[in-house]
Amino acid sequence: MAQLGKGKLNYRCPSCFFRDLDIDMFYDKEKKEYHCIRCQYVASEDEILKMNEEIRTRYKYMDRRITDFEDFSF
Repeated sequence: MAQLGKGKLNYRCPSCFFRDLDIDMFYDKEKKEYHCIRCQYVASEDEILKMNEEIRTRYKYMDRRITDFEDFSF
């Protein structure tokens, strides 16, 4: 998803992204936290980065073609 401005980087909402929805989170400068307008998920930047790393395991083998399943472990 394209970044709308040149401000702080927008992150994807981890809660929505687990359900294959690509929703940007918005940053609240006063509270120093991010929130999602779709599911009302609220978290700090550290929590979002941690959850996004967990989500990346879902796409671990996305760029590989798997032909031999005997040596392959999930």
